[in-house]
Amino acid sequence: MSEMRIGLGYDVHAFAEGRALVLGGVEIEHPVGLAGHSDADVLVHALMDAILGAMRAGDIGAHFPDTDAAWAGASSIGLLARVGDLMRAGGWNLVDADTVLVLESPRISPHRDTMRIRMAEALGVDAARIGLKATTTEGLGATGRGEGVAAQAVVLLERS
Repeated sequence: MSEMRIGLGYDVHAFAEGRALVLGGVEIEHPVGLAGHSDADVLVHALMDAILGAMRAGDIGAHFPDTDAAWAGASSIGLLARVGDLMRAGGWNLVDADTVLVLESPRISPHRDTMRIRMAEALGVDAARIGLKATTTEGLGATGRGEGVAAQAVVLLERS
């Protein structure tokens, strides 16, 4: 009999001048990027936390602390690949992941497929296992005011 677990991840980063905007492993043309110790890829961070949570293996702060200079400026997609290695080493397989970006701009639809492919490649799974949507908050809250980007992810893992 197999064991199945779900995991939920959430992250938010403020916009910052002088940084590239990286979402889902894709650099997107935008006047500002996101503040963070790594490349601040909020979408990948939420996905990593969801996977780690389903495995009961802590969170990204425990694995890649922002107090460790080794992770300064790190590629989040590279960190996702490390989480994928941990997942497989623990005997887990990604059954499905669904993610959502919450932001007013930029538009995500032109980048959606590339983002799904990049995240799937990092995890060693077919892109059909990674869902991605984007939504606005209709001008409400910090994301609605254009102060930053939030992301949520939910995953289903299976261990046989």
